[in-house]
Amino acid sequence: MDKVILITGASTGIGLHTAKLFQAKNWKVAATMRSPDKVTELQKIVDLECFRLDVTDTDSIKEAIAATLDRFGRIDVVVNNAGYGLLGAFETASPEQIERQFETNVLGLMSVCREILPYFREQKRGTIVNVTSIGGRVTFPASSLYNATKWAVEGFSESLHYELEPFNIRVKIIEPGPIKTDFYDRSRESTKKEGLTAYDSFVARVDETMTKGGLSAPDGEIVAQKIYDAVTDTSKRLRYGVNTKGLLVLRRLLPERLFYAIIKKIIIK
Repeated sequence: MDKVILITGASTGIGLHTAKLFQAKNWKVAATMRSPDKVTELQKIVDLECFRLDVTDTDSIKEAIAATLDRFGRIDVVVNNAGYGLLGAFETASPEQIERQFETNVLGLMSVCREILPYFREQKRGTIVNVTSIGGRVTFPASSLYNATKWAVEGFSESLHYELEPFNIRVKIIEPGPIKTDFYDRSRESTKKEGLTAYDSFVARVDETMTKGGLSAPDGEIVAQKIYDAVTDTSKRLRYGVNTKGLLVLRRLLPERLFYAIIKKIIIK
C-alpha cells in the first residue's frame, strides 16, 4: 500500500526538497504551506497535493489533515518543518517578535503534533519528524530567541518519544547545520529597537558571518535525504545531524570555556 507523508512549510527550501524526494520515492505527498496558490511548481507533480496550513492557525491544521485523509486515505508521516529565524540581540526584540517566534517554531509545531496524534494512536502507527537545528543543541551569538525555540523543540521531542512509543508512534529529530535556504533571506527576521544602537556592531559581524556561511552551504536536498533516511530507519534512533561540521562532537568533548571560545572565533570574528 502506498505511504503518505504530510509536510509543513513545503513551499521552499527543506520542505520543498523533501516533498519532491518523497514523491520520487513513490510516496503520496501532502505539501502544506500558508499560500498554496503561489506554488505552481508543486501543483504539476503527480501524487502530490498542496494544501493550506498555517501552523499558527489550528483550524487550518485540522483542515489540512482532513483534506489529506480525504485525498489519500491515510497519513503515515508528519514532518514539522515550518519555522523561521529571528536574529538580533534579545534586548532589541519586541514582545510581538518574541511571541511570534515561539508561536511559529514551538507552539505551531506542538499544535500539528496534537492534531495528528489521535489519528496515529487509533491506527497504532505513525512517525513524527521534527526539524530543529544544530541551534537546538548549540547556541550562537545574536540568536537567543531562535535558539530558545529550537532547544524547546528538542526537549519536547525527546520527552514525547517516551509517551508515544507504546502506541508504535515514532519521533525523529532532524538537526541541520548551515543549509542554503531562505533561512538566510526571506525566512529570517531581525530585531531592532529604535534608539538602541549598542548591539549594532556586534550583530552586524554575526550577521555577515552567518550569511556567508549559509550562501556557501549545501542546499536543502541533503536535509531531505536525511529526513527520508530517518523515516525509513527502523531503529529507535532519535536524532539525525546534517552538516553539523563536527560542532556537536566538540560540544560533547570539550570543556565549556574552550568550546565557547571556538564559537566566538568562528561567528564573531
